Amino acid sequence: MTETGTGPTEAFDTPPLRRLRYFHGQNLGARDFQREQEYFREKLKLRMRSLLGYGVVCGLYVRPVRHHDDCPPDHHEVAEDTEGTEGSAERGRRRAEVRLTPGLAVDCDGNEVVVRGGCVIDLWKALPRDERDTDTVWIGVEYAERPVEPTRAVYNDACAETSDCEYGWTEECCTVRVTGCEPPADERCDTCCSRCEHKTLWLARIDCVDWYEPVRADQIHMNIRRPFGTHVPTVITGINWIHGHTYTVDEAKALLGTQDEDGGLVVRFSDGVRTDTLRRGVVEIQVIEGGSGRNASTWYMGGAFADPHVESDTGSAAEPAADATTESTGSHRFTREFRYRQTTRETLQDGDRVLVTVRAAFLLDRCCRPVDGTHVGGRVPTIDTGATGATEVEGRRGCDLPPSGIGPWTSGTGSGGDVFESWFFVKER
Repeated sequence: MTETGTGPTEAFDTPPLRRLRYFHGQNLGARDFQREQEYFREKLKLRMRSLLGYGVVCGLYVRPVRHHDDCPPDHHEVAEDTEGTEGSAERGRRRAEVRLTPGLAVDCDGNEVVVRGGCVIDLWKALPRDERDTDTVWIGVEYAERPVEPTRAVYNDACAETSDCEYGWTEECCTVRVTGCEPPADERCDTCCSRCEHKTLWLARIDCVDWYEPVRADQIHMNIRRPFGTHVPTVITGINWIHGHTYTVDEAKALLGTQDEDGGLVVRFSDGVRTDTLRRGVVEIQVIEGGSGRNASTWYMGGAFADPHVESDTGSAAEPAADATTESTGSHRFTREFRYRQTTRETLQDGDRVLVTVRAAFLLDRCCRPVDGTHVGGRVPTIDTGATGATEVEGRRGCDLPPSGIGPWTSGTGSGGDVFESWFFVKER
């Protein structure tokens, strides 16, 4: 007979869900009603973080400011270290301030963080003293509570001491956090069964801060924020060619790496992609012939991945190369970019269109989820490699930022997978 038992398992990180059971003649106190509130709050938070996820829902932009405008105290509190003995004259000379706009977010515990009114944050005052030797800071918000509306109790509790004045309500607010240390990333693949350790929702990174000068817009980088959802999809953040641009034949050869082993098309990702998913057929280069007379014939250009160690179109394996963008985790290797170069000798002609296809649904990230590869509007930015000296496509106007308002553009619609498509044209000279 085989015995079956229950070994130690990982616990589901949520408090016991016990609700009040009413009955006739029951004696209820303040603690009973508090626990009933906690029951419904925990259920709502569990549903929020498990089914919907967490992150910034809307607003909460960090903008430069030139005129001081104190944060209304009833909107949120600023966590700061008091200056102490520093003179008011020195504090007055510091001008590094930013404005936080109203908005809504949900932290990793399921709490809703609401900022009802915009305010200005003095970065020097909000930064802890032991972190003031830096010129790069991060700004975030954190859920908080505070008691409000004091009132007097009608009678004292026989079982516990009751003060003459008690607060009758709890106001949900938030605290602004500023740090000079890079915040840790949430590397969990599943936000359902476990809570994260860091409750702060980071909104922006500010580089090259001069405490005595106003913060400029180009110093503020809001792409570090986490969009609301159960996970952050891996997306394509850059390519080394200009979508829709026209290159000369020689420029196209250099770009494709036809005669240069260090050349090739480069695709960059927001996070690591498993190198074992970079296989034959994932990337295709299709040439659509143009020129005068008969055209529109198509042919496929042979190619191979240059970095890291993957199979080529001919069935052979490319030699592994040391690359700062490639890293190992356990038995798996990940890369944040790949280079795909032409390995055959076909030539391009005047009027040809080169169509580059990356089947993102077959590229898996650290959590074995597909890369979100839809090339929305053809606006994935160009990696500045200096290879061709070309500039962005002329005539592109409007939609400088994606709908979220946080740039730069990347691939993806939030659904995951799909096909990344891009093309460029060829001219004789």
